[in-house]
Amino acid sequence: MPAEEFVAGWISGALGLVLGHPFDTVKVRLQTQTTYRGIVDCMVKTYRHESLLGFFKGMSFPIASIAVVNSVLFGVYSNALLVLTATSHQERRAQPPSYTHVFIAGCTGGFLQAEGPRGLFRGAWALTLRDTPTLGIYFVTYEWLCRQFTLDGQTPSSGTVLVAGGFAGITSWVAATPLDVIKSRMQMAGLKQRAYGGLLDCMVSSARQEGLGVFFRGLTINSARAFPVNAVTFLSYEHLLLSWG
Repeated sequence: MPAEEFVAGWISGALGLVLGHPFDTVKVRLQTQTTYRGIVDCMVKTYRHESLLGFFKGMSFPIASIAVVNSVLFGVYSNALLVLTATSHQERRAQPPSYTHVFIAGCTGGFLQAEGPRGLFRGAWALTLRDTPTLGIYFVTYEWLCRQFTLDGQTPSSGTVLVAGGFAGITSWVAATPLDVIKSRMQMAGLKQRAYGGLLDCMVSSARQEGLGVFFRGLTINSARAFPVNAVTFLSYEHLLLSWG
């Protein structure tokens, strides 16, 4: 099993995390607290009360854990394609895999990278349900856009990779945001010692108390975060693998 995809995934995940953590801070606060009137209000209050450092609170643990998660995602995805198509990463431009294979490999990576110790992370099922299909969509979108703007058999340009990665991130988050809201609420419920009966109970309680719009809280900030973070993630991942040959 080639290991370079795992290493490239770890490095690109760490770079994406540093860029995206301020967006995550705002997103989670909007999803789990009712004291903010919107994105700008949340950003202003965070800066006023906690300075610029408030946007980077809690980054030390994710930079280790999420980078590993990204490593697993890209490593499993690439190796799943290797099993499905018998082609390496370098060979796939000349022999592009079918979108069905890309989707299956993406779903496999999404399912395996969502696993974790049960008592540590509440909302694990919401995370699994969110990541499995949306990461299939994520990689299909990326591959489709790369192929639209790249000659057959050629390596996509840096600009193409940036655009394809950015829009892949947005597309996946449009599909993922409702379950992302549920995941965040179940995780925060554990910290606040407020128990939900499960995934369905969290969904019903949230909708009953705040309306269906609650499931799309954070969609704007998710999209704003998704483009630059995933553009940088894919660009660094592709360049690392290209440089290692």
